[in-house]
Amino acid sequence: MSVLICAVLLGSTVMSIRQASLAHSQIARFFSQSAMITAEVVSDPNKTSTGNYSFIARAVFVHNSSIHYTLRTPIRVITSDQSVRKLLPGQRFSAQGRIVSSKEARVAALVVIKDGIDIQTQPSHWASALGAIRSGLRSLSGDGDAGALIPGMVLGDTSKQNAQFKNSMKRSGLTHLVAVSGANFALVSAFVLWMMQFAFARMKYRLTATAISLIAFIALVRPSPSVLRAAAMAAVLLIAQGTKRPRDSLPALGFAMAAVVVVDPWQARDAGFALSVLATAGLLLFAPVLIEKLSPHMPVKLAQALSPPIAAIVFCSPIIVALSGYLAPMSVIANLLAAPFVAPITIVGFIAALFSPVLPSLTTVLMWFIRFPAAAIALIAHWASNFPVLTLRTGKTGFLIVAIFTLLVWLFKKWFTYITISTLIILISITVLQRWPGGDWEIANCDIGQGDSMVINLGNHQGLVIDVGPDPVAEDRCLKALGIKEIPLLILSHFHADHVAGLPGALNERTVGQVWVSVNSAPLVESAMAQSALAGVEMIQAVRGMSSRVGPLTIRVLWPTVNATSFEEMPGEGSQINNSSIATLITSDQFSIFAGGDLEPPVQQILVNDIAPVDIYKVCHHGSRYQDLDFMAALHPRISIISVGVGNMYGHPAVQTLDALTRLGSQVLRTDIDGAIAVHVREHRLTIRKAKGRFNLIRWG
Repeated sequence: MSVLICAVLLGSTVMSIRQASLAHSQIARFFSQSAMITAEVVSDPNKTSTGNYSFIARAVFVHNSSIHYTLRTPIRVITSDQSVRKLLPGQRFSAQGRIVSSKEARVAALVVIKDGIDIQTQPSHWASALGAIRSGLRSLSGDGDAGALIPGMVLGDTSKQNAQFKNSMKRSGLTHLVAVSGANFALVSAFVLWMMQFAFARMKYRLTATAISLIAFIALVRPSPSVLRAAAMAAVLLIAQGTKRPRDSLPALGFAMAAVVVVDPWQARDAGFALSVLATAGLLLFAPVLIEKLSPHMPVKLAQALSPPIAAIVFCSPIIVALSGYLAPMSVIANLLAAPFVAPITIVGFIAALFSPVLPSLTTVLMWFIRFPAAAIALIAHWASNFPVLTLRTGKTGFLIVAIFTLLVWLFKKWFTYITISTLIILISITVLQRWPGGDWEIANCDIGQGDSMVINLGNHQGLVIDVGPDPVAEDRCLKALGIKEIPLLILSHFHADHVAGLPGALNERTVGQVWVSVNSAPLVESAMAQSALAGVEMIQAVRGMSSRVGPLTIRVLWPTVNATSFEEMPGEGSQINNSSIATLITSDQFSIFAGGDLEPPVQQILVNDIAPVDIYKVCHHGSRYQDLDFMAALHPRISIISVGVGNMYGHPAVQTLDALTRLGSQVLRTDIDGAIAVHVREHRLTIRKAKGRFNLIRWG
């Protein structure tokens, strides 16, 4: 324990010194200014969700017309220039960029580069060789989830993984397999040490060669928090073996923590580093206790197999919940099933990666063999991700709940069985009361963040879907919860990303009969994506006057007109596209709904005479302040559903809109507060079920 405390104290001291040096860096004199900067690449450029590229560099020269400075300061670079994809660590470049203050603690500034980047130096032979190995393995690993998994498991390269597969890995608790960690180092070092016996007779030479190989492996996989921690621990154990001293893993963990935070003190604030340390601590401290507790109740081999993943999850759970907001109980089984496939992929994949630049044909053959175990892990990830997860509130609240429980389990481990049973009873009781959609439902609004997605139940696992939100993973998860396997009619009100970008999730293992789209195909990028994803599906431009009957529903299209109408732009609202949204009045013997996408007052005023009071109003444009009061009064909805993201930057829903709906006597439901919403209707009598119920701290889903 004293070793761990010293590691923390040493790390905090070093961080304070480094933080002070960054705070007083001369680059601060350029804040909110444009300057010419010359820098060296430190980390590989990665594409962000916005389409830009982000990486850490070391600024060596900054100047404008009046100030010139030579320095060595870490910076974060953001640029849309695709040429940075070819940059490798160590290369020097220059560019004109705007320098601003950054909230990221490990850098002195954020540099936003819009113009072209001038690459001044070529990568070193060492960097080129490592880059060739990484790109060779990436290109030869094949397609599909199995091909995307191999570079991740061997080198920590997840660039080929799509959002849905990443989500499956996350929900199944298998993400750690694609984050190079102690397990990779153990397998690689054991393999190299075994190989060295054929080259060297003396142990110290074998250990030296193994150490050199591990240094090269660090450079190859890139020094992430878990890599640095695992490398430091491996160094301690190799030294202990070479000097024939006892190998105690707990002091090795303490040394690893100290070494990492001295070299890079910001790792101490990195969630990946914390998860790596806690997982190792769980294996060292808690796994033996679990084996002892479980062995009397099951075969010893099974207890030994179950204890490591359970121990790692228990110790890591506070941070997992703080970051993701949920725990996946099935991750224990998923890790148990995936364990036999890890070693073959790691070792054979490592050999294949080394030969990829010089013998690509050999790499292709080796890839063929390990695609089978990789496909098995991908299948396990998809299977396990379909099971419910225990959802808790993210941030400090979720962290404290799980941290206190973990501490109680550790302090009172002699009553582990009773604590576990009591906890399960409480969780099952709470989650059964809060299950969603909770039985019969006719109308549901998905909780997909800042976007729209409504589903109307047609029976037999069929649903009419209006918009698919911005997130494929969230959309797919919602439709699975609702049991929707077929979409006879999909209405995409307009092509803004918050209404159509979730299309891959809606199409995941589902068939679509017909699609209605707006007459306005802008934005072109999103409409092209939708057309590509829906290739082979009948696509119709919905226009005013159209009507159709789908199952028990009658659907009338009230807007748009055949020819796109031009309207005055409202500040920052994209009115031309919004006012091309498809507006539908959907009726049945049981209920009536009006859904109008993102329509704004100019069109709302036109439609006032075409509408009548409805049971449910899917509030236009996420409840923005741009609403026509006469239009809302004409609809006079009994329930108003606002689909909106938590803490969104647009200020949706507006106070004025909420007040107007409340004055009409409408019950306002909003996904940022209530979560996903399900409505059960019988002869216009509405019963509401919210995903975020009375016990909002804990949910099962």
